[in-house]
Parts: sequence; C-alpha cells; structure tokens
Amino acid sequence: MVDDPLYYIVIFSILVVFVVLMIGLGSFTKGGDFNRKYANKLMRYRIIAQAVAIGLILLFVILRKTGA
Repeated sequence: MVDDPLYYIVIFSILVVFVVLMIGLGSFTKGGDFNRKYANKLMRYRIIAQAVAIGLILLFVILRKTGA
C-alpha cells in the first residue's frame, strides 16, 4: 500500500485541506482586512479541497476493495 501513488495523492489532498483550514481559522481568529477580504474565498477553497479529498479517498477504497 505504501508503494501506491494514489495513497500519496490522498495524503497530499488531506494535507491541503488541513492547510487551507488552518489559514482560514487563523485569519478568522485574527480578524482584520485579510479576514474580510478572503474569508469566503478560503471557505470555498476548503469545501472544494474536501470534496476532492473525499472523492480520492473513495476511489482509493474502491480500487483496493476490487484488488486493482
């Protein structure tokens, strides 16, 4: 499983979600101009990144279940 490139892509997508979430939370707690300007955009990016990550996780599970 560790040699599977899809595994690393899934891990990378999860890390992207985490980074976008942390940037969003940091800007939300700090407030200010950055938060007012980018809060909605960061939320959209997080939702898109989560959807991609979930899709990749499901693909990984389906491919491993079928033995591909």
